[in-house]
Amino acid sequence: MDKRMNALAFALENEEKEREFYLAHARKTRNMAGKNMFKQIADEEKEHYEMLKKLHEKWVLQKKWPATVPLKVAKSASGAILKSMSGKKSAKITGTEEELKAVRTAIDFEARGVALYTKLEKQSVDPKEKAFFNMLASVEREHLLSLKDTEEFLSDPATWYQRTEKSGLDGA
Repeated sequence: MDKRMNALAFALENEEKEREFYLAHARKTRNMAGKNMFKQIADEEKEHYEMLKKLHEKWVLQKKWPATVPLKVAKSASGAILKSMSGKKSAKITGTEEELKAVRTAIDFEARGVALYTKLEKQSVDPKEKAFFNMLASVEREHLLSLKDTEEFLSDPATWYQRTEKSGLDGA
């Protein structure tokens, strides 16, 4: 119980740090796809933070997993960001080294988030607690995949567009 409570406190701190990181890089990034990706994930991390904060407060008060914890967060919209930028000049700028470094740091954040929430899920016995951490792990996994896509996009926008647009043209 204490271990999970500490891990939850750590997760809270993490979500806040990540959000600040994403907002800072959203301001710095010139490539609109990268900028929008950072903004979107920052918004989603804020939602996670708010939910974890409520959970933490209830858990501290009740000394047990609370009966009323929301088991849903909005589905991540990060995957749609790059597709929505198709054809926009400001999205076709190759990312700078600094932007790519930021995306790679973010990939590392999200991978650690997936690992932490998966570990918390495995340590849980309460089905609601398991489901909660599983849900957070899956959202962080979506962020991870979107950021890997963003890394590929910022590295070589032309090839990325060719690959993604071709997949829609082959009749499949």
